[in-house]
Amino acid sequence: MINEKVLKFIVGNIYRDSPVLKYIKNPYNSELVAGVYYAQKDDIELAIQSSISAYSSFRYTPSYKRSEILEKVANIISDCKSELASIMTAESGKPITYSNAEVDRAIFTFKYASEEAKRINGEVIPLDLARNSERRYGIVKKFPIGPILAITPFNFPLNLVAHKIAPAIASGNTVVLKPAPQTPIIAIRLTEILIEAGLPEGVVNIVPCENDLAEMMVRDDRFKMLTFTGSAKVGWYLKSIAGKKKVLLELGGNAAAVVDESADIDYAVKKIVLGAYGQAGQSCIKVQRVYVHKNIYDIFVSKLLSETNKIIFGDPTQPDTISGPLIDETAATRVQDWIQEAITNGAKLLTGGKRNQLLIEPTILTDVTPNMKVFNEEIFGPVLTLHKFEEFNQVIEAVNNTSYGLQAGIFSNNYNNVFYAYENLDVGGVVINDFPTYRIDHMPYGGIKDSGLGREGLKYAIEEMTESKLLILNFI
Repeated sequence: MINEKVLKFIVGNIYRDSPVLKYIKNPYNSELVAGVYYAQKDDIELAIQSSISAYSSFRYTPSYKRSEILEKVANIISDCKSELASIMTAESGKPITYSNAEVDRAIFTFKYASEEAKRINGEVIPLDLARNSERRYGIVKKFPIGPILAITPFNFPLNLVAHKIAPAIASGNTVVLKPAPQTPIIAIRLTEILIEAGLPEGVVNIVPCENDLAEMMVRDDRFKMLTFTGSAKVGWYLKSIAGKKKVLLELGGNAAAVVDESADIDYAVKKIVLGAYGQAGQSCIKVQRVYVHKNIYDIFVSKLLSETNKIIFGDPTQPDTISGPLIDETAATRVQDWIQEAITNGAKLLTGGKRNQLLIEPTILTDVTPNMKVFNEEIFGPVLTLHKFEEFNQVIEAVNNTSYGLQAGIFSNNYNNVFYAYENLDVGGVVINDFPTYRIDHMPYGGIKDSGLGREGLKYAIEEMTESKLLILNFI
């Protein structure tokens, strides 16, 4: 466990400090985790120059070498799993069970990126499709785009950093990383692991910094891409100032789960409870809205209340804890205010709703209307809303009645309903017989509408981080 340390950021594989020191405290008990130096304007410029300089050579690194580095990163992470999980739980309040799972996911992410580094394929296309184009061939190859600016959130502070860095390395790009202000420690530790694995100087630079300096980087045309994970409000604003660079946005959601008459109710309840309350609901694909067919609604609610009341919440270091603290006072106050606003405007509280510092009880609300924030915004807390439906086509319309479109879960053994949902839901991913919180790290992941732009997942992120270039051969 890191305690009372002062950590430096890393530029060009060299540790640097600054006049500004920020202190990271444990959200559960307010204990000091570490101090972290914040990069200043001159440090940012140095990081950009380092990234540009590194790209001039790293872009030519053979795929087998990039693959070897990524595989070694996966192996080192595996060797220090306990350390990394403890850091995550300390600085973010994530329950240790989920921290351990996130380390496993990061191992998978780097391992799979190692494999994808060998599979960045092109194609040969015949160009003799017209009379004046005989004996011509086209070769299409994917090339790295250049220095990438990555901005990551607090809720998955290791694996979402991995989702930026791993495909960038695999495709021959360089990265300047601005980690979340609440969770820079695990990102710094990951950068140390990258260096230990043999990553060349300047390929990844990490610069914890204030938002105004991050915005300055977003505007900088020397970056060829911005990849951002965070809130919709911030993400779309950053896109508006990003200029001509490519932009990949993985933003928020208010994911729905639908349970029809054919579903396995007990199974659906268990999955929905975990999807709603796991790590205090601080996930963009957490279960927020639950739609249940009227014929099974009463029994579903009874089972849901029973399962919700079993949820252990509190101390994130305990292995049985499912729901820990919210990340900070601002987040806890906002969630509490939204619950109270809904109740004031006619929603019914079935369970939960109480707050103790940064802990909020697992909460269920009914009689929620679309104009309430708990319905139409991303709550990012341990709250779900319950809704009753009669016709399946109508519930799909209700699910779509939001500005978000990340993922949705359908619990059904009726394949007419399954394919109707797949064809008509306005989301980036439809998950059948599981919660919308499901994700495996190589799948194409992202949303539509306010939920984002482009796709993550190793192969798909590599496609975003490369450009196709055509070579035309004329055999005269």
